[in-house]
Amino acid sequence: MRNHGFILLGFTAAATLTLAACSTGSTPEPGSFGPRQASSPSTTPQGKKSAPLSADQLGPRLLDIVDMGSDYRVQPQQDSKHDDIAVVGCPAMEKLGGAAAGGALDFPTQAKVTFAYNGSADSEVAEEIYTDTEDKLSSSTRTIFDAMAACPKYQLASGSTPIDVTTQKVTAPERGDERWATVMTLTSGGRTTMIKQVAVRSGTVLVVLSGSPGLVDTHLGKALDKALAPAT
Repeated sequence: MRNHGFILLGFTAAATLTLAACSTGSTPEPGSFGPRQASSPSTTPQGKKSAPLSADQLGPRLLDIVDMGSDYRVQPQQDSKHDDIAVVGCPAMEKLGGAAAGGALDFPTQAKVTFAYNGSADSEVAEEIYTDTEDKLSSSTRTIFDAMAACPKYQLASGSTPIDVTTQKVTAPERGDERWATVMTLTSGGRTTMIKQVAVRSGTVLVVLSGSPGLVDTHLGKALDKALAPAT
C-alpha cells in the first residue's frame, strides 16, 4: 500500500510510531478531544473562497524548537513509504488504501516536522500542514476519518508483526471550519500505546497534530494559532 498525503497520518504513520512504542511498553495518558464538528466554509471578505497557499508559505507555519522548548529535538524525516503495511478486518480502511494508491487523497503541497521529547522515540509529536482547495481538503480528510470511525477495531499487519487497533472519536477543539479527532489504541506483542490525531481545516489550510496524547494536548493550541494564522 502506497501512502499519499494525509493518509500517512490516517494509519501508516501511526503504525510506524506504534512499532517503536510497543517495543518499550510506553503507555501515554488518554486524550480529551472528541467527535467531529463542522461549520460553513471560510470565505474572503468578498465572499469568494480563498486560494491554496504556496509551498514557501507553509514552512514558517510549522512549530519549531523555539515554540516547543529545550526539552525537544527535531527528528530526521524518514522515508514515508510503508508498502509493507496492510489493513486487516476493516473494508472501509482497505478501500481507503486503494483510493490513496490511485492518488485520490494526494495533497501535493505540504510541510511536516516531528519532535521527540527528551530525545525519546516513545514520546513524539508530529505536525503536518497541507494546502489545497477547500473542497478537496474537506472531502479527503472526512473520507479518512469516516473510514477510521467505521471500524472501531481492526488490525494492521507490518511484515510479520500484527498490530491490534481500536479507534475512538474524541472531542475536537472549536477551531477552523472543520475539525476531527481520534485516539488510536494499538497493541502488539502484549504492549500497548496510544496515538492521538487532531486535524483542523481552516479555508485552504489543514493542520494535523499526531503522537503521544499528552504532547498533542500540550502543543495543539500553539500549533493551530501558528498554522492557521491569516496569510500575509
